[in-house]
This record gives sequence, structure tokens and C-alpha cells, in this order.
Amino acid sequence: MDLGPDPLALDRQVCFALSVASRSVIAIYRPLLEPHGLTHPQYLVLLALWEKSPRSVRDIGETLRHDPATLSPMLKRLEALGYVTRRRARADERQLEVDLTDAGRALRAEAEKIPYKVVEELGMSVDELESLHAALSRVIAATR
Repeated sequence: MDLGPDPLALDRQVCFALSVASRSVIAIYRPLLEPHGLTHPQYLVLLALWEKSPRSVRDIGETLRHDPATLSPMLKRLEALGYVTRRRARADERQLEVDLTDAGRALRAEAEKIPYKVVEELGMSVDELESLHAALSRVIAATR
């Protein structure tokens, strides 16, 4: 594979483009999440819980590709905000289960507006974003 005249040119690096794009897109989310007291990683936890709740901390970690030590402070903060509860699983006391509160479930209706605002801010078509998502999903699958 020929990478051109300089294989180390910064503007040709996939890692650089992904890093800048990631920070830029997350920056779009910041003002949308701030009124709810949420960070982007906390929002991702809520997205996982809106798909299926309750979930074990292990399940959330596997879904988001986070280790439990990273999740623990996020879950504590979400609990302090009143969006989730944490409790020992009845079936297995060793597992910590996370469930949405009524406030956490109600927040979903407000959060449904967020993807539309992000698409608008990006100024890209839904088709372009779906193609990008598909390409990124292939990258994720290739790096597991």
C-alpha cells in the first residue's frame, strides 16, 4: 500500500482525524447536555440504560467498552443527579445493578431532541452521517 510521499504526514493520519473529529463532535454535545448536568460519558451511560434497564455495571462496561473503575464515578454522579439507582442484584449479590429512576426515564423525552440538534450543527446530511457511522463501526469491529 502506497501512503504517498510522507507516510507520517499528520494530516494523512487516521488517528489524528479520528481524534480531532471526536473532540469536535463531543464539543457539540456539551451545551446540549449541560442544562441536565450531564457530561458526554454520562449521556452514553443513559443511552445504554434507555435501551435496556436495569443493567449490571459489567454489562454497561462491556457495552460502552469502559472498565468498572471508570464507570463507578460516573454512576455515582448520575445517582446524585437523581437519574439512576444502584443496588446489589437479587440473583447475585456480587453484581451491582443500575436502573433508571422516574427522572431518568423522563429525561429520555428531552434527550430525543439532541441527535437532531447535533445533525443540524454538523451541517451534514443524514446519509453522510449514516455512511460515516457504518465506516466507524467497521473500524471498531476491526480493533476489538
